Amino acid sequence: MKALVTGATGFIGSELIKVLENKGYSLRILSRNNYKNYDTVICNLGVDQIPESAFDSVELVFHLAGYTHDLENNSNRDLIYQEVNVNATKDLIKLAAKTRVSKFIFISSVKAGGVNNQIASMNEDDQLDPKDIYGKTKREAEVSVLKMGNDYGIHVSVIRPALVYGIKMKGNLAFMSNSIKNGWFPPLPETCNKRSMISVLDLVSAIMLITENKRTDGNIYIATDGHQYSSRDIYEAICLANGKKIPSLVVPKTIFFILALIGNVFKFVPFNSYKYQKLFGSECYSSEKLHNLGFSPEYNFYSYLKKYSNHKIR
Repeated sequence: MKALVTGATGFIGSELIKVLENKGYSLRILSRNNYKNYDTVICNLGVDQIPESAFDSVELVFHLAGYTHDLENNSNRDLIYQEVNVNATKDLIKLAAKTRVSKFIFISSVKAGGVNNQIASMNEDDQLDPKDIYGKTKREAEVSVLKMGNDYGIHVSVIRPALVYGIKMKGNLAFMSNSIKNGWFPPLPETCNKRSMISVLDLVSAIMLITENKRTDGNIYIATDGHQYSSRDIYEAICLANGKKIPSLVVPKTIFFILALIGNVFKFVPFNSYKYQKLFGSECYSSEKLHNLGFSPEYNFYSYLKKYSNHKIR
């Protein structure tokens, strides 16, 4: 079976294509740059017109590519998110329908369901209004592909990963991990906030399970490792996995709050209310629907870090 993969060079996509190859899939990559040793169609999603030839002999599409960068100071921010996350996704599934692709697997995000900032776990039916442009455009893309899948007779499944961890992870979690390793991240207090996460390896397993199950047509699935982590849990797991002693003293939450207020005013301070919320807020999700399909994650955050602690987090 030939599969077309977008976002194959990314954090999740690079792991997915390894598994697809091992399972005997023939692969074609849609990418901005040539991907060595792979059949690559050069296309900058959201900018270039997608060539119909990319779908020649393709039976299955994995759409992982999307725009996640922080464009807070870019006047074209909303347009870029709309073009890449929504319009390019619509164009892909239209071409998939035209060329008689049988399955379209869309990797979305839990951000598409909104964030309630509570310790109660959200599920696929708890659809709130996404607060940021990333979540809004991912939700719009979800609605579109599910509708078009139904209209065109294509099997469409949507996967919403929680925060994904792995050796190639980027962003705040990678920053925190590297900072703790280097000994200069402040010891966090226990605030009993709750966050859901999943390892990149388990996410790829979930993607394959959903892909190979006929019952997943027209459905959205949240993917987590089944655990809920406080920021203190995450801090301690990183320390333990890297052989570092957990400090007995902690920096009180009040200090972080005051620092955030200062950072809101003085932009040179590398901490503000947004980062405070990312550090101490709750984003908790249930993957019971996925588990009912037979999904059983292999890792939790600590066990993954322990196994791969010798690999450098990017």
